[in-house]
Amino acid sequence: MREKEFLPLIESKLGIKELNDMQKAMLAAAPEAARGIMLLAPTGSGKTLAFALPLLKQLNPPTGRLQALVMAPGRELVLQIADILRKLAPAYRLVALYGGHSVADEVNSLSVAPDIVVATPGRLLDHIKRRNIDVMPCRIVVLDEYDKSLSLGFEQEMKRIFSHLKNVSRIILTSATDAPSLPDFVPVSNPLRLDYMADAGELKQRAPVHIVESDEADKLASLHKLLKHLAGGEEGIGRTAVFVNHRDSAERVHKWLAKRGASSVLYHGALDQTGREKALALFRAGSKPILVTTDLGARGLDVEGVDNVVHYHLPPTPEDWTHRNGRTARAGKTGNVYVLKAPAETLPDYMEPYDYLKPEGPEGELNSRQLTLWIGAGKREKLSKGDLLGWLTKECGVPGSDIGRLEVADHFSLATLPEADARKVLARGKNQKIKGSSRRVMEA
Repeated sequence: MREKEFLPLIESKLGIKELNDMQKAMLAAAPEAARGIMLLAPTGSGKTLAFALPLLKQLNPPTGRLQALVMAPGRELVLQIADILRKLAPAYRLVALYGGHSVADEVNSLSVAPDIVVATPGRLLDHIKRRNIDVMPCRIVVLDEYDKSLSLGFEQEMKRIFSHLKNVSRIILTSATDAPSLPDFVPVSNPLRLDYMADAGELKQRAPVHIVESDEADKLASLHKLLKHLAGGEEGIGRTAVFVNHRDSAERVHKWLAKRGASSVLYHGALDQTGREKALALFRAGSKPILVTTDLGARGLDVEGVDNVVHYHLPPTPEDWTHRNGRTARAGKTGNVYVLKAPAETLPDYMEPYDYLKPEGPEGELNSRQLTLWIGAGKREKLSKGDLLGWLTKECGVPGSDIGRLEVADHFSLATLPEADARKVLARGKNQKIKGSSRRVMEA
């Protein structure tokens, strides 16, 4: 397919009317995939669609055998990629494999060979060892965030996976940060290199950096004051990601904010998959507009409309700085980056340019007027967004115009409503009939 043939599909499924220069270059480079393509571009620039285009262009009609494998270092990135590919390639069978997901559900999904697999390396290798999947026929491999996927922590897993990939003829590598070299087991030499990192300068203009000086080494009071300042504008707090360096710090910051009435949610690697999915859903819906996260949230989280990134702790590396900031000002939009600086801290050079901000003026509230309901059924129980919409409007009497974001996961669903509407639904009881079955309903 040529660009003009892809555009109607992209617009109808993703709402994108025109490809950017990087995406056009990747589509034009599809014939070069046999020698490999290496794409370097800043976060939020549309890399997923960029590599999806040559991948889809190189697919044969569905064959009942694995054709393409996309590997990414985190489960949220896997889910994001799978969502886009499903929309663009509905005729192909796609399976997503990632840690924390039900192994039984994945084995069931693999009972019929998929055309496309999107996976984290560890979970994919586990299915290969158990012979739940045959990767031998795979022709196309994409390594998203390859700098992370091929790092020391993943290298042995990746080496074992590539030992099973005997028929790969096309490899695409993408990242927002370059890696010095590729390991020998990756079967690509002299890849076509497309470098759009110069666009990172334009990103800095769309997401200016502001330094907020804290009077104390403990920055909790300064963080609270900054968030109240951000909430004082006409639009309120807006979606705000607060980055810390450790899980225990994330727990501490989240609890401190929650005690002061802030609608915040916690996100780190020790949470189970359901807890992580729920946290992101609440953040996306806006009922919990403050996300307190470790650097787990710095890669792969494509949450629309993140207004602010706050560095509670200074990032450990320049790469962490890049990926954290990439959560805002995505797809051409604007945002702001705030750095809390303790008296003894020295700012690294890679943070420049920046200005200094002293939070003053009107302060706003940090509590949301929306509530998200948790419903104990999802896709695996044959529940759809249409079913939820019908239940809320017809059975619960919620005006359709009041209903916010609806999300349906494998075994639960979430519905975001104005607080008054949500309280009326909850007043009907914890167990409610939805699509003929009794389902548990509670505040998320």
